[in-house]
Amino acid sequence: MENVTKLFNEKTVFFTSLGCSKNLVDSQVMLGYMGLDGFTIAEEPENAEVIVVNTCSFIEASKKESVETILDMADYKNPENGQCKALVISGCMAQRYAQQLETEIPEADLIIGTGEYNKITMLLRALEDGKLEQKSFVEIPKFIHTEYDPRLNTSPFYTAWLKISEGCNRNCTFCIIPKLRGKLRSRSVESLVKEAENLASTGVRELNLISQDLSDYGVDLDENNNLFHLLSGLEKVENIDWIRLFYFYPDELTDEVIEKMATSAKINKYLDMPVQHFADNVLKRMNRQITGDRIHNRIEKLRERIPGIVLRTSIIVGFPGETEEDFQLLLEGVKKARFNHLGIFRYSDEEGTPAFKLQPKVPQDVIDERFDMLFETQREIVREINSEYVGKIIPVLIEGEHEETELLIQGRHEGQAPDIDGKVIINDLNGQNVEIGDLVQVEITEVLDYDLVGRIVSIN
Repeated sequence: MENVTKLFNEKTVFFTSLGCSKNLVDSQVMLGYMGLDGFTIAEEPENAEVIVVNTCSFIEASKKESVETILDMADYKNPENGQCKALVISGCMAQRYAQQLETEIPEADLIIGTGEYNKITMLLRALEDGKLEQKSFVEIPKFIHTEYDPRLNTSPFYTAWLKISEGCNRNCTFCIIPKLRGKLRSRSVESLVKEAENLASTGVRELNLISQDLSDYGVDLDENNNLFHLLSGLEKVENIDWIRLFYFYPDELTDEVIEKMATSAKINKYLDMPVQHFADNVLKRMNRQITGDRIHNRIEKLRERIPGIVLRTSIIVGFPGETEEDFQLLLEGVKKARFNHLGIFRYSDEEGTPAFKLQPKVPQDVIDERFDMLFETQREIVREINSEYVGKIIPVLIEGEHEETELLIQGRHEGQAPDIDGKVIINDLNGQNVEIGDLVQVEITEVLDYDLVGRIVSIN
């Protein structure tokens, strides 16, 4: 019998996932499929036979990071640097620029779009058998994973991202995402509750609900599959303590969902609500179906019904046509809204979006100046908000040693999401023996800009 030399002898894979948490879930599903096919994870890229770069291309900075990462990983195809036999580019940049990547990065062996990532092991097998007639596999995205797809949760064991839908039906003029991710397609409540149960059985106690547009969840399904019914189902999952909502647009915020958040013991008093601006002129040019006043009304309603709710949002400065008057309205809007967490983005032109053609453009130095003013304004707001925590006792989820010193422990309260918000730094264990993943009661004693400092009072 003829001996066939295998391309992958050790079946090791190194993954690097760029961009958002939604992309990370796709990476985890790919890892799940590869694990079922016998692949093991290499901790370092030089030890991997397959390297996968799951890319982002939302804005110019993310495209640059993706390209730099791909080129860095391509070096491991050189036998002097590593043992990579297959370099795979997946995700949003693969979806958007497949042909250019083929031409400009010939080291890439596979280019997989945002709707084909579940085929990764099949494509790698075909590559190994010499049966691939093309490099790029990019179609109109239609796939979304379910509870039946394997998924390796690479987040800390106590937390997980739960992707409830994929794609987006909005057409914000600055956003390329609908072209990269396709039209909205929601998972059923039953499917999501089942995945939540699977995650809870592995030790997950915190679920972060994500999608491109949480507020549109279920509009493509029947009336039994909407956000209210989903939250009701997730509340019943044993051992899940925290449920947090992301990317919920203010124009779709219903009284029913607000009431559910207000009365639930498990749904965090936290809402990520992208507003992007407060000036009606800019909101209209962004094709946002809301006004600045209506955004403020939604915020007031939330704070009236859910006292102490933590609000996160994202803002774009320097959108084409943004006047000085528009910016002042934005600045005043942020001061009035007093968001706990604010992500500020400098506008960048993205080819393929309607905003690319909008005029007049705001000069870069003006964008930078407005960014700095907004940043400083928000820093003062956060310092004032966080000072209100001093003296309070709040539940904190323990994450482990502080990243800078083993003498301190760090964690998060329910108003701090993983990776993007601040931390609670614990400098006094009060004689308690705490483990990673524990929920403890912490008395806040000090504020450090975006972080809080405190001492443990008791363990839940």
